[in-house]
Amino acid sequence: AMSRCADKRVTRRILERAGLNVPAQRVVDGSDGDLEFLRLHQSVVVKPADGEQGAGISVDVRDGRALRSAIRTARKHDEQVLIEQCCPGDDLRIIVIGYKVVAAAVRRPPVITGDGFTPIRTLVEKLSRRREAATDGEAHIPLDKETERCVRMAGHSLDDVLEQGETLAVRKTANLHTGGTIHDVTPVLSPRLALAAEEASRVLGIPLVGFDFLVPDPARDDYVIVEANERPG
Repeated sequence: AMSRCADKRVTRRILERAGLNVPAQRVVDGSDGDLEFLRLHQSVVVKPADGEQGAGISVDVRDGRALRSAIRTARKHDEQVLIEQCCPGDDLRIIVIGYKVVAAAVRRPPVITGDGFTPIRTLVEKLSRRREAATDGEAHIPLDKETERCVRMAGHSLDDVLEQGETLAVRKTANLHTGGTIHDVTPVLSPRLALAAEEASRVLGIPLVGFDFLVPDPARDDYVIVEANERPG
Protein backbone atom coordinates (compact mmCIF):
# COMPACT_ATOMS: atom_id res chain seq x y z
CA ALA A 1 0.00 0.00 0.00
CA MET A 2 2.87 2.38 0.80
CA SER A 3 4.43 1.79 -2.63
CA ARG A 4 1.07 2.29 -4.38
CA CYS A 5 0.76 5.72 -2.80
CA ALA A 6 4.43 6.64 -3.32
CA ASP A 7 4.17 6.24 -7.12
CA LYS A 8 1.62 8.76 -8.41
CA ARG A 9 1.19 6.80 -11.67
CA VAL A 10 0.10 3.69 -9.78
CA THR A 11 -2.17 5.71 -7.45
CA ARG A 12 -4.01 7.25 -10.38
CA ARG A 13 -4.36 3.96 -12.26
CA ILE A 14 -5.91 2.17 -9.26
CA LEU A 15 -8.31 5.02 -8.47
CA GLU A 16 -9.41 5.33 -12.10
CA ARG A 17 -10.13 1.60 -12.32
CA ALA A 18 -12.30 1.95 -9.20
CA GLY A 19 -14.41 4.59 -10.97
CA LEU A 20 -13.10 7.53 -8.96
CA ASN A 21 -12.47 10.91 -10.62
CA VAL A 22 -8.84 11.64 -11.51
CA PRO A 23 -7.19 14.14 -13.90
CA ALA A 24 -5.68 13.11 -17.24
CA GLN A 25 -2.00 12.21 -16.89
CA ARG A 26 1.03 11.40 -19.03
CA VAL A 27 4.53 10.10 -18.31
CA VAL A 28 7.14 12.44 -19.81
CA ASP A 29 9.11 10.74 -22.60
CA GLY A 30 10.62 13.72 -24.42
CA SER A 31 8.55 13.15 -27.55
CA ASP A 32 6.14 15.51 -29.31
CA GLY A 33 3.45 13.84 -27.22
CA ASP A 34 4.49 15.95 -24.22
CA LEU A 35 3.70 19.16 -26.10
CA GLU A 36 0.56 17.64 -27.61
CA PHE A 37 -0.70 16.92 -24.08
CA LEU A 38 -0.01 20.55 -23.11
CA ARG A 39 -1.79 21.87 -26.22
CA LEU A 40 -4.79 19.63 -25.50
CA HIS A 41 -5.23 20.74 -21.88
CA GLN A 42 -3.74 24.28 -22.21
CA SER A 43 -2.66 24.28 -18.55
CA VAL A 44 -0.80 21.40 -16.86
CA VAL A 45 0.92 20.34 -13.65
CA VAL A 46 4.43 18.89 -13.86
CA LYS A 47 5.63 16.74 -10.96
CA PRO A 48 7.99 13.92 -10.03
CA ALA A 49 6.32 10.49 -10.03
CA ASP A 50 7.62 9.92 -6.50
CA GLY A 51 7.77 13.00 -4.27
CA GLU A 52 6.26 14.76 -1.28
CA GLN A 53 5.84 18.15 0.43
CA GLY A 54 5.38 19.85 -2.95
CA ALA A 55 9.02 19.36 -3.96
CA GLY A 56 9.65 19.67 -7.71
CA ILE A 57 6.04 20.50 -8.60
CA SER A 58 5.13 23.23 -11.11
CA VAL A 59 1.46 24.19 -11.40
CA ASP A 60 -0.35 25.99 -14.23
CA VAL A 61 2.36 25.49 -16.87
CA ARG A 62 1.08 26.95 -20.15
CA ASP A 63 3.83 27.00 -22.79
CA GLY A 64 6.61 24.80 -24.15
CA ARG A 65 9.46 26.74 -22.61
CA ALA A 66 7.89 26.61 -19.14
CA LEU A 67 7.14 22.92 -19.66
CA ARG A 68 10.78 22.07 -20.40
CA SER A 69 11.95 24.08 -17.39
CA ALA A 70 9.38 22.38 -15.13
CA ILE A 71 10.47 18.93 -16.32
CA ARG A 72 14.10 19.75 -15.47
CA THR A 73 13.00 20.88 -12.00
CA ALA A 74 10.95 17.73 -11.39
CA ARG A 75 13.84 15.49 -12.54
CA LYS A 76 15.94 16.78 -9.65
CA HIS A 77 13.61 14.78 -7.39
CA ASP A 78 12.80 11.72 -9.51
CA GLU A 79 13.86 10.51 -12.95
CA GLN A 80 10.24 9.67 -13.81
CA VAL A 81 8.22 12.85 -14.40
CA LEU A 82 4.47 13.22 -14.92
CA ILE A 83 2.43 15.83 -16.79
CA GLU A 84 -1.10 16.18 -15.48
CA GLN A 85 -4.19 18.10 -16.51
CA CYS A 86 -4.41 21.24 -14.35
CA CYS A 87 -7.83 21.23 -12.69
CA PRO A 88 -9.18 24.41 -11.10
CA GLY A 89 -10.48 24.58 -7.55
CA ASP A 90 -9.52 24.53 -3.91
CA ASP A 91 -6.76 22.24 -2.65
CA LEU A 92 -8.60 19.95 -0.21
CA ARG A 93 -6.77 17.53 2.08
CA ILE A 94 -8.94 14.71 3.47
CA ILE A 95 -7.52 12.52 6.25
CA VAL A 96 -8.69 8.91 6.52
CA ILE A 97 -7.97 6.68 9.53
CA GLY A 98 -9.28 3.12 9.70
CA TYR A 99 -10.92 3.63 6.28
CA LYS A 100 -13.10 6.43 7.74
CA VAL A 101 -12.80 10.17 7.13
CA VAL A 102 -11.76 11.96 10.32
CA ALA A 103 -10.86 15.47 9.08
CA ALA A 104 -10.74 17.75 6.06
CA ALA A 105 -9.01 21.06 5.42
CA VAL A 106 -8.66 23.48 2.52
CA ARG A 107 -5.06 24.50 1.93
CA ARG A 108 -4.38 27.89 0.39
CA PRO A 109 -1.14 29.11 -1.25
CA PRO A 110 0.88 31.92 0.36
CA VAL A 111 -0.41 35.39 -0.54
CA ILE A 112 1.34 38.73 -0.04
CA THR A 113 -0.37 42.14 0.18
CA GLY A 114 1.24 45.28 -1.21
CA ASP A 115 1.84 48.45 0.80
CA GLY A 116 2.90 50.75 -2.03
CA PHE A 117 6.62 50.84 -1.26
CA THR A 118 8.01 47.40 -0.28
CA PRO A 119 9.36 45.19 -3.15
CA ILE A 120 7.70 41.82 -3.73
CA ARG A 121 10.94 40.02 -2.82
CA THR A 122 10.97 41.63 0.64
CA LEU A 123 7.27 40.93 1.20
CA VAL A 124 7.88 37.25 0.39
CA GLU A 125 10.81 37.13 2.82
CA LYS A 126 8.72 38.75 5.58
CA LEU A 127 5.80 36.36 5.01
CA SER A 128 8.19 33.41 4.97
CA ARG A 129 9.59 34.43 8.37
CA ARG A 130 6.05 34.69 9.78
CA ARG A 131 5.11 31.28 8.42
CA GLU A 132 8.31 29.76 9.84
CA ALA A 133 7.56 31.24 13.27
CA ALA A 134 3.95 30.03 13.15
CA THR A 135 4.93 26.45 12.24
CA ASP A 136 8.07 25.98 14.37
CA GLY A 137 10.23 26.16 11.25
CA GLU A 138 8.22 23.65 9.22
CA ALA A 139 7.04 26.18 6.60
CA HIS A 140 9.23 28.29 4.35
CA ILE A 141 8.57 30.15 1.08
CA PRO A 142 11.59 29.60 -1.16
CA LEU A 143 12.69 32.40 -3.48
CA ASP A 144 13.30 29.87 -6.25
CA LYS A 145 12.44 29.56 -9.95
CA GLU A 146 8.90 28.42 -9.16
CA THR A 147 8.18 31.49 -7.03
CA GLU A 148 9.72 33.70 -9.74
CA ARG A 149 7.55 31.98 -12.37
CA CYS A 150 4.35 32.50 -10.38
CA VAL A 151 5.18 36.17 -9.82
CA ARG A 152 6.04 36.59 -13.50
CA MET A 153 2.74 34.97 -14.57
CA ALA A 154 0.97 37.67 -12.57
CA GLY A 155 2.82 40.31 -14.61
CA HIS A 156 5.46 41.25 -12.04
CA SER A 157 9.10 40.69 -11.12
CA LEU A 158 10.44 40.13 -7.62
CA ASP A 159 11.74 43.70 -7.59
CA ASP A 160 8.37 45.27 -8.43
CA VAL A 161 6.28 47.10 -5.83
CA LEU A 162 2.60 46.19 -5.41
CA GLU A 163 0.10 48.97 -4.86
CA GLN A 164 -1.47 49.42 -1.44
CA GLY A 165 -3.89 46.54 -0.81
CA GLU A 166 -2.99 44.61 -3.99
CA THR A 167 -2.65 40.88 -3.34
CA LEU A 168 -0.52 38.28 -5.10
CA ALA A 169 -0.32 34.49 -4.65
CA VAL A 170 3.42 33.80 -4.87
CA ARG A 171 3.10 30.00 -5.24
CA LYS A 172 0.58 27.91 -7.15
CA THR A 173 0.82 24.99 -4.71
CA ALA A 174 -0.71 25.19 -1.23
CA ASN A 175 1.65 22.87 0.65
CA LEU A 176 2.32 23.82 4.26
CA HIS A 177 6.06 23.33 3.73
CA THR A 178 6.19 26.03 1.05
CA GLY A 179 4.15 28.57 3.00
CA GLY A 180 0.55 27.44 2.50
CA THR A 181 -2.12 27.88 5.17
CA ILE A 182 -4.65 25.33 6.45
CA HIS A 183 -8.37 25.97 7.06
CA ASP A 184 -10.59 23.32 8.69
CA VAL A 185 -13.69 22.38 6.63
CA THR A 186 -14.59 19.08 8.33
CA PRO A 187 -18.09 20.23 9.42
CA VAL A 188 -19.14 21.21 5.89
CA LEU A 189 -17.48 18.39 3.89
CA SER A 190 -19.75 16.91 1.23
CA PRO A 191 -20.78 13.32 2.09
CA ARG A 192 -19.93 12.33 -1.49
CA LEU A 193 -16.34 13.56 -1.08
CA ALA A 194 -16.07 11.64 2.20
CA LEU A 195 -17.32 8.46 0.51
CA ALA A 196 -14.85 8.94 -2.37
CA ALA A 197 -11.95 9.26 0.08
CA GLU A 198 -13.03 6.17 2.02
CA GLU A 199 -13.42 4.14 -1.19
CA ALA A 200 -9.99 5.33 -2.39
CA SER A 201 -8.38 4.21 0.88
CA ARG A 202 -9.97 0.76 0.52
CA VAL A 203 -8.93 0.18 -3.09
CA LEU A 204 -5.36 1.31 -2.28
CA GLY A 205 -5.41 -0.93 0.79
CA ILE A 206 -4.10 1.79 3.12
CA PRO A 207 -6.10 2.52 6.30
CA LEU A 208 -4.28 5.74 7.24
CA VAL A 209 -3.84 8.17 4.35
CA GLY A 210 -4.19 11.80 3.32
CA PHE A 211 -5.83 12.47 -0.04
CA ASP A 212 -5.35 15.65 -2.07
CA PHE A 213 -8.58 16.60 -3.83
CA LEU A 214 -9.24 19.57 -6.11
CA VAL A 215 -12.78 20.85 -5.60
CA PRO A 216 -14.85 23.92 -6.53
CA ASP A 217 -16.25 23.86 -2.99
CA PRO A 218 -15.69 21.28 -0.20
CA ALA A 219 -19.43 21.33 0.50
CA ARG A 220 -20.27 20.33 -3.10
CA ASP A 221 -19.94 16.94 -4.81
CA ASP A 222 -17.56 17.73 -7.72
CA TYR A 223 -13.96 16.56 -7.32
CA VAL A 224 -10.82 15.02 -8.73
CA ILE A 225 -8.26 13.15 -6.62
CA VAL A 226 -4.69 14.14 -7.48
CA GLU A 227 -2.58 12.33 -4.85
CA ALA A 228 -2.56 9.90 -1.95
CA ASN A 229 -0.11 10.69 0.85
CA GLU A 230 1.02 7.64 2.79
CA ARG A 231 2.55 9.76 5.57
CA PRO A 232 0.12 12.69 5.86
CA GLY A 233 0.97 15.71 7.99
